[in-house]
Amino acid sequence: MELRHTAVRPGRLSSFLRQEMGMSAGLMNRLKWQDGILVNGIPRHTDYAVQIGDVISVDLAEPAPEYPAEEGELTICYEDDFLLALDKPAGMLIHPSRSCNTGTLANFVAGYYKKTHQNSAFHPVTRLDRDTFGIVLLAKSSYAHSAMQETEFRKTYHALTFGGPEQDSGTIDAPIARLPLPSLLRKVDPSGKPSVTEFHVLERLGETCRLALTPVTGRTHQLRVHCGYMGCPIVGDPQYGSEASMAYSAQRGIYTQLLCAKRLHLVHPITGEELTLETKMDV
Repeated sequence: MELRHTAVRPGRLSSFLRQEMGMSAGLMNRLKWQDGILVNGIPRHTDYAVQIGDVISVDLAEPAPEYPAEEGELTICYEDDFLLALDKPAGMLIHPSRSCNTGTLANFVAGYYKKTHQNSAFHPVTRLDRDTFGIVLLAKSSYAHSAMQETEFRKTYHALTFGGPEQDSGTIDAPIARLPLPSLLRKVDPSGKPSVTEFHVLERLGETCRLALTPVTGRTHQLRVHCGYMGCPIVGDPQYGSEASMAYSAQRGIYTQLLCAKRLHLVHPITGEELTLETKMDV
């Protein structure tokens, strides 16, 4: 993919890249050593003096990933030249690791790009735990990923909980801290970081409840910790569930947390379009 801009003022090339084209300093620095920044078709460094009428172009081609591209089923919720939103099933990793280099969402996206002849990359904008399912938003280039860093999101999750809150809607304001190493788990603790979640009851189902959860802050495991703290842990959550909730899950053969990233609302940082992205998956 290539970005183009025709100068309507004189100035240093770096100022056009930052202001008119919205590039980060890190991306500019990487591209200038790859001859990826051109003025009138000629590679230039960022201190070049641009004149009115000069055409600045930036090659956003991404290097091939180190992990293999694989064919796999993908459900695409939204796609344009800059962004890709798709469904992640429960049990799937977002990105390869040293111990698992295949079968991840990144492998299947790489396979999709190869099949559709897109020179794009895998830059997660939102991330989900292995066992949380639902919508994941990706940037297709370093440029798009950098632009997304200033974007505000409103995320809505759906959860099936064991029990439910007394009120139909409200706010959980409870700080979250990390448990001592080597544990990776979290807990509500006065010494923790400020953590806020808004909730709304969608449906009460006897022993369980369907909740819409909106994280105002973005702490690790926040929704799972807050639901447990509220006394209605997420069904199937092995880390933060209660003895009763885990017994309920086992009786019904549920061995993964019923937490779905249902909806994302944002303003596209490049086109300015207001987007509401939603998955058909649910709890």
